[in-house]
Amino acid sequence: MNSPHVSPSHYAILGGGMLGMTLAHRLARAGQRVSLFESAPQLGGLASAWELNGITWDRHYHVTLLSDSHLRNLLVELDLDADMKWVETRTGFYMGGRLYSMSSSLEFLRFEPLSLIDKIRLGATIFHASRTTDWRSLEQVSVTDWLTRLSGRNVFEKMWRPLLRAKLGENYQQASAAFIWAIIARMYAARRSGLKKEMFGYLPGGYGRMLDCFASTLREEGVEIQTSRSARLIEPAADGRVNVDFGDNANESFDQVVMTVPSPVAAQICPALSIDEKAKLSAIHYQGIVCASVLLRKPLAGYYVTNLIDPWVPFTAVIEMSALVDRQQFDGNSLVYLPKYVDPADPLFEQSDAQIEQSFVSALQRMYPDLRDTDVLGFRVSRVRRVLPIPTLNYSQNLPPMTTSVPGVHIVNSTHIVNGTLNVNETVQLANNAAEMLLKAPATSRKAQQPFSGFTCAAQSAPRCVPTRLRVAGELDRQTTVRAPEAGPLNSGIKLTH
Repeated sequence: MNSPHVSPSHYAILGGGMLGMTLAHRLARAGQRVSLFESAPQLGGLASAWELNGITWDRHYHVTLLSDSHLRNLLVELDLDADMKWVETRTGFYMGGRLYSMSSSLEFLRFEPLSLIDKIRLGATIFHASRTTDWRSLEQVSVTDWLTRLSGRNVFEKMWRPLLRAKLGENYQQASAAFIWAIIARMYAARRSGLKKEMFGYLPGGYGRMLDCFASTLREEGVEIQTSRSARLIEPAADGRVNVDFGDNANESFDQVVMTVPSPVAAQICPALSIDEKAKLSAIHYQGIVCASVLLRKPLAGYYVTNLIDPWVPFTAVIEMSALVDRQQFDGNSLVYLPKYVDPADPLFEQSDAQIEQSFVSALQRMYPDLRDTDVLGFRVSRVRRVLPIPTLNYSQNLPPMTTSVPGVHIVNSTHIVNGTLNVNETVQLANNAAEMLLKAPATSRKAQQPFSGFTCAAQSAPRCVPTRLRVAGELDRQTTVRAPEAGPLNSGIKLTH
């Protein structure tokens, strides 16, 4: 149904990840005409699925919390929320060549690498962060200074610095304290959701099932979906509309264009942006990821996340997805993700799959001596150069607004998540906020507005999508990316890896 003060417009949304899909969903339900373009052969971005040795599952690791209200509202609209499975998981730490469990308060107190005083300071830091609400003030202090002051130098060197390096590399030195605050805040939101523990959730069939259902819903809402189409140039037209050049003399005009691509890409394909806008967009620095999916005959240690402190390990963490997801989803096998967050220019991007497999599997066998070569059933590598915007000092103040100086051109991407962690729930919330902003703006005169947060779209009913068989070899081959993987909660300790 059309909003009474908004005339129907034709929107082009560039980028078919969860952000672009949710934005298309909101605009279409408000009566707008929407065309959704994705450069890859399929929708989904980093939420897409792929096939690994006959098993189809998510290309990157994702988890849902009970407190993820925006994502869960969307699942209700897709008639999928009732199918969610909720599991209490365990957390491990690998430090000094040993594997420790840190899945409860008692195990935290028994954690040998830290003294009692260090544990008290670490716990006090997490508690203090959970009670902090002024995230803007935290943008003005570096994460190094903040954590050192609260936890002490010893805890910072033993715990925080290795974890920050694992997620941000040396870019951790540029990050503000708001980065770690957002991670802790999400964990405590989960505890306040009703249960005094973190319950992690997954949808049987994974995000591949959800995306199939979502795409069907979008088509029923009248959204035109075009895959394998990448915008080359965006420029204002003489008639006040916006031209999009898709290459090969394929030009189309729209009333409004929303780019969900990374900020440097937006600056490159829209030369009509102001010098200041292009400078700010190009200055945003991203962290990339090289993520291996490994299918194993047997489980490793039963920890959903194992945080890695030892610097010799070539990956960031061990994500044992089958410690969360029923192994029947993987035909009785175990699925493990080995992510490595790196700078976009890191040489790791140039290594072959075989080189990465040799390095990663060798390290995994050193950590888990019972693992044999014959236990590895499949290994596949995803590479994404721009995933996580580095949350630098005064980040939100330096962020360009969503609506640009070019009439009808908007940029909405993961950089606009200014007071949360990067995960699917925050991405859905961002899309909700952006849709509200676009629909409230006058159709003929759209002035630049600062990004905002906090809006929740009411859930509406949608036809139930019945999943097709999801574990057929070759059924899906989804390897694109537009969006970022998530950075998730702490669990009776510290968790920076998802």
